[in-house]
Amino acid sequence: MNLPRVAIAAVVTWVVYLGVSFVVHTILLVDIYAQHRAVMRPEEQAGAILPVGFVFALVGFFAFAYAYAKGYEGGGGLQEGLRFGVIVGILICCFSVIWEYMVWPMSSALLIAWMLDYIIEFALYGMIVGLIYKPTARRLAV
Repeated sequence: MNLPRVAIAAVVTWVVYLGVSFVVHTILLVDIYAQHRAVMRPEEQAGAILPVGFVFALVGFFAFAYAYAKGYEGGGGLQEGLRFGVIVGILICCFSVIWEYMVWPMSSALLIAWMLDYIIEFALYGMIVGLIYKPTARRLAV
């Protein structure tokens, strides 16, 4: 495993995530969020804890890149990353997003928007990691 490339992939993907998240959550989903304002944190509270989310997202991208590297099968990075990212997006939807839908009163429109967002975003993040990660040359037994 090439740990320096894992770290580079994690940081680059996290930076892309910051930009994509801004676009998705402050532009694309703003109308849906406005419909849920009564059950969401006020913007001031959310903004105050936003750095915590950024830190944990960075930790998550290190785990994401590491998991990609552990499962790397030697194929084309873009294609392997795409598959890996879609699988992770589906996992997040099945283990997290659907339960948020069960716990708090979100509309089916928000549920669908989040599910599509996670699958598409993580497909993108997988492709980025796949393009950046390059395994170290394996030593051949002599």
